[in-house]
Amino acid sequence: MPVFNEVKTIDTIVKRVLKRPEVYELIIVDDGSTDGTTRKLTMKDKRVKIIFKRRNEGKGAAIITALERATGTHVIIQDADLEYDPDDYQQMVKPILNGNAEVVYGSRFIGPHRDMLFWHKVGNDLINFSIDILFDSIISDCETGYKLIPVTLLKSLKLEAKRFDFEIETTCKILKRGIRIYEVPISYTGREYKDGKKIGFKDGIIALLRVWQYRLFV
Repeated sequence: MPVFNEVKTIDTIVKRVLKRPEVYELIIVDDGSTDGTTRKLTMKDKRVKIIFKRRNEGKGAAIITALERATGTHVIIQDADLEYDPDDYQQMVKPILNGNAEVVYGSRFIGPHRDMLFWHKVGNDLINFSIDILFDSIISDCETGYKLIPVTLLKSLKLEAKRFDFEIETTCKILKRGIRIYEVPISYTGREYKDGKKIGFKDGIIALLRVWQYRLFV
């Protein structure tokens, strides 16, 4: 769980995650929060590991840091806001348990969701379309925060992206290995910028450039 300035939601989301029977461990990386989030990270549950970073480096950097401490068999990334619902873990795990998938993405666009920001949807469509063309795939939501991936596979990708382009790097490197991504519907309650949403237009442009980079040069 990468965390940056989520003082309003951190307690609630941690409680929701720890209620799920699928959770073996929860690794929280406080990515240099400055709003009081750090003081709230005092969970006593033995499954919780907390890593504090002195300065903000980005979502990807936080995930790479957490991955070094992961001891379970699979990783699912949980944002610290309340956009994603941990109750969907059950839906995510099913294809793995049934032997139908190696990697599972929870799609925000084929499941129930609150009305989204228009330009965010346009950006997602352009990114997904680019990936589909370049990697001969059909993915509805490569930018989803819910990705269920074997720990050994994720570590072997040798991830380098430090910010939101982590999503692109992960997806492209998985597809480049010939692994098909299994998508399941999840619920989604998107935030507005006034509520603390951090990803923006610049991140979308970077994501599109990264798709071509990982197809042609990596």
